[in-house]
Amino acid sequence: MTTVTQPVIDVRTIAPRERHPLIFGTFDALPIGQSLLLVNDHDPKPLYYQFQAELNGQFDWEYLESGPDVWQVRIGKPLPAATGCGCNAG
Repeated sequence: MTTVTQPVIDVRTIAPRERHPLIFGTFDALPIGQSLLLVNDHDPKPLYYQFQAELNGQFDWEYLESGPDVWQVRIGKPLPAATGCGCNAG
């Protein structure tokens, strides 16, 4: 069994102008079905809205910790939705 390491991006020490490009670049490099962990010192809601605008339906967003001092969000690339197997259900 292969163990996949989840990338962790702690943006608390990264210059604000570099944060979103780093996050989107890391997300783009993720294989389908994998996720990254974002660590921040505030609610990254503006980032969520940017993901919605640019990648609507192509990402998962799950708060793992919601402040007040540390916010952790799992951002994932979901597996494609099943479009049907073409088999008869009986």
